[in-house]
Amino acid sequence: MFNWNDLIFFLELARQGRLLPAARRLKVDHTTVSRRISELEKDLSLKLFDRKPDGFVLTEPGHRLFAIAERIEQEAVGVEETIQAAPSAPKGHVRVASMEGIGAFYLAERFAELAQKEPGLVVELVTERHLINLTKREADIFISFVPPQGQRLSVRKIGRFRLALYASPDYARRFGIPRSAAELPSHTFVDYVEDLVAIQPVHWLLDVLEPTKVSFRSTSMHAQQNAVARGAGIGLLPLFSAKTNPRLLPVLPDEVIVMRDIYASVHADLEFMGRFKAVLRHLAEVVERDTALLTEL
Repeated sequence: MFNWNDLIFFLELARQGRLLPAARRLKVDHTTVSRRISELEKDLSLKLFDRKPDGFVLTEPGHRLFAIAERIEQEAVGVEETIQAAPSAPKGHVRVASMEGIGAFYLAERFAELAQKEPGLVVELVTERHLINLTKREADIFISFVPPQGQRLSVRKIGRFRLALYASPDYARRFGIPRSAAELPSHTFVDYVEDLVAIQPVHWLLDVLEPTKVSFRSTSMHAQQNAVARGAGIGLLPLFSAKTNPRLLPVLPDEVIVMRDIYASVHADLEFMGRFKAVLRHLAEVVERDTALLTEL
């Protein structure tokens, strides 16, 4: 008979793909993870992982066990919530993934609010340029501008945000401000690095024009905003970030209006569990509360 506790090590290694990250998540030495996996494979008489140069990859039996182990995990985590007479305060870690811009300029402060309300929760905010795979448990919750694809995902649109053109006073003094959209092609812009755009809807300047004159490009929205504020050119920036910098001047605010949806996604197995439900509820509430901040100049 195998040791049920070995499934914890199996799940974490399957999700992380490498011993050291799995060990850090489990707060043990990497040799402990390796030993427990070896013991599990011996007890089941199955090879669960192929050892590759770049990490551990599930075998076919490993994939079958992973599906079973996840169900066991969800049942185990839900025991406390199910049997308690009164629901307890949510507690534990929740990993939220999102794009760098909205993560740094908007979500971080809102999660600080959540920490005050729910001190038992620890949110881990991970920023990525690509779409997170919730099916592979790269994160628990994903905040994105496009609905992700994957098996057993619960995806909900929780709001919208607006983007507007901005320039700095220095740029306005040197080059003037366009008086209509027809004048935009003659101006200089700040933009994304085209061949490194992982999610096309993030390359939002293309909703307005494809600039012929670009003075600065970056994969970081934060870097773009700083460059615009220093006079490098005109940039299309989300209101939630641009409003934080008094050196930014709106350009054609009544003529150029670009909108993006905000989606909150979670694996279906986690959706109704206390700590994940608390984070999702908080996100929906603050986005609704901040409608004016997100959409109005």
